[in-house]
Amino acid sequence: MEILKKPILTEKASALTEKLNRFSFKVDHKANKLEIKQAIEKMYGVNIQAINTIVVYGKLKSRNTKAGVVTGRTPKYKKAIVTLNDGETIDFYSNI
Repeated sequence: MEILKKPILTEKASALTEKLNRFSFKVDHKANKLEIKQAIEKMYGVNIQAINTIVVYGKLKSRNTKAGVVTGRTPKYKKAIVTLNDGETIDFYSNI
């Protein structure tokens, strides 16, 4: 089971990073906070102060097609917001 799926790099997540030193990740739906903490510390070599997890439910989407209106949902996912200790940071772009 791969715990960390990918970092979330949106405007809202970037604002959290700049103001509060918090980083957002998409994580496995079954992972708990301790597993997420160990995975991030191992991968990026940082010390974590706190972790908050959120289950983000999919948005309802609809579109018009030849067959009529098709409705569905985007998939739900689990998001982890990680607060790092002061002076530490994660550079997503150099760790490829």
